[in-house]
Amino acid sequence: VQLQASGGGLVQAGGSLRLSCAASGGTFSRYALGWFRQAPGKEREFVALIIWSGGSTYYTDSVKGRFTMSRDDAKNTVYLQMNGLKPEDTAVYYCAADGRRPIRPTDDYYTQFGDYWGKGTQVTVSS
Repeated sequence: VQLQASGGGLVQAGGSLRLSCAASGGTFSRYALGWFRQAPGKEREFVALIIWSGGSTYYTDSVKGRFTMSRDDAKNTVYLQMNGLKPEDTAVYYCAADGRRPIRPTDDYYTQFGDYWGKGTQVTVSS
């Protein structure tokens, strides 16, 4: 599975961006999909996860209420709508796919997530 993220850019604090991640080369609907980010000098961290089409989404606490993840299996694309952006959201954002689809994710699931990774897209939020 090949993943390609897009939609990053420079935005002022309080602004919005929508990231997209297009997949090819696999059966998209069979994968759980996640967004992760890595800020300069920091480790990569989990942002959002959706396991099943139409199923629950999971978010890290710092983005709850501001970010919304969705997937369109017909278009082989996953989205991350980011509203109310803050300077601390500045990072390279990555999408990833994982063939494991638990009923509910565990802590290990988040840390081990990612059979496939796309190249990241830079999001920069100015204050």
